[in-house]
Amino acid sequence: MNSGVAEVSPKYLAEAASNAVPVGYKQTEVGVIPEDWQVIVFGEVLSIRHGKSQKQIESESGLYPILATGGQIGWGNSYLWDKPSVLIGRKGTINKPRYCDEPFWTVDTLFYSEIYNQADAKFTYYKFCMIDWMQYNEASGVPSLNANTIENVAVAYPQKKEQTAIANALSDVDALISELKKLIAKKQAIKTATMQQLLTGRTRLPDFSLREDSSKKGYKQSELGEIPEDWEVVSFGNLFESNILRKPIKPSTLVTFVGMQDVTENAHLSNQSVISYEKVRSGFTYFERGDVLVAKITPCFENGKGCLTQLLKTECGFGSTEFHVLRANESSDSKLIFYWSTRNVFRLDLESEMVGSAGHRRVPFSAVSDYRIPCATSKTEQTAIATILSDMDENIQALEQRLSKTLQIKQGMMQELLTGKTRLIARNLI
Repeated sequence: MNSGVAEVSPKYLAEAASNAVPVGYKQTEVGVIPEDWQVIVFGEVLSIRHGKSQKQIESESGLYPILATGGQIGWGNSYLWDKPSVLIGRKGTINKPRYCDEPFWTVDTLFYSEIYNQADAKFTYYKFCMIDWMQYNEASGVPSLNANTIENVAVAYPQKKEQTAIANALSDVDALISELKKLIAKKQAIKTATMQQLLTGRTRLPDFSLREDSSKKGYKQSELGEIPEDWEVVSFGNLFESNILRKPIKPSTLVTFVGMQDVTENAHLSNQSVISYEKVRSGFTYFERGDVLVAKITPCFENGKGCLTQLLKTECGFGSTEFHVLRANESSDSKLIFYWSTRNVFRLDLESEMVGSAGHRRVPFSAVSDYRIPCATSKTEQTAIATILSDMDENIQALEQRLSKTLQIKQGMMQELLTGKTRLIARNLI
């Protein structure tokens, strides 16, 4: 018997449940927030202040940082504000808020803020970081923000005790991120110094430092200065093939494509695209797993672009025509070639060998090949040196991966904590 009442579909119930406001929360113009949070505009918790010209207070012996949209530009003998503050660009870089809790001076292009007592300054900074300030850009040319616009942006705020708890949690993660960045920088500096010592022979590995009679090996003079007595100064091209032979490839064979955008300025292979060989257009640069790629065009060469293809997903690859391919010969180690190609002195010296018109200058393969280096004559020693540097690289990359993961965690924490989706303080304790 039909009662006249329509049955509600399970799909409708599921959608209604997913759209329902959870218990303890409320729907507002800025989204769903905890019922004990309030929607305010920034102007209720702060006042935006203008920076000033630094000309009258600039001093090399000044104690206070002078800040612009791009960062610190000098020191001053006076400060504009000495309390915790959120800074944001008035013109230029408007999408990168920063927090400052020491006395400072800001120039005209950088706003600072006077935070009222009912607000936690660090919490307010994190709220600023959640906003896409480019949507408030008021100029068609150089991006610009207006003080009134900032003060009228609506946001959700809890009581100050919860603000501080959230700010402290995020600050702890920021401290970890800062320490990881410092550690990575330290490890990179140590690796650079180690490269300098090992690749030039100034420091010998223990297994190669003694003669057969157990006496310590010495040094000899060369065109590049002192080098180990059993090393030679050679052309870089002595370590790699002058012609790259190609293997026959069937149209259906999978190959890897590497564009210039797929290698970093730290000489890492950051992305690989696997495609069938039949989709590769003619003219691209051919290489194989284990080859070294070196950018030849400006500014990619000067900036350090290139990579070692040891972790290539396929046996063969193709890439930008702006790569030189360095394939180790039988008496050389490919990783040693790679580390030499990443040295700043290598890039700086060969910059003067570039040819072509402005914006299209390239380092000829002949210039790379003719570059003179000190080199161990034993492939075993070359491999030992490269292994030390490779182990250091792996350690740095592990730290970089940890940093990347920590940054992702922080982003997720901000999304949860700053919107009230996750609470750090129970309502009855606030």
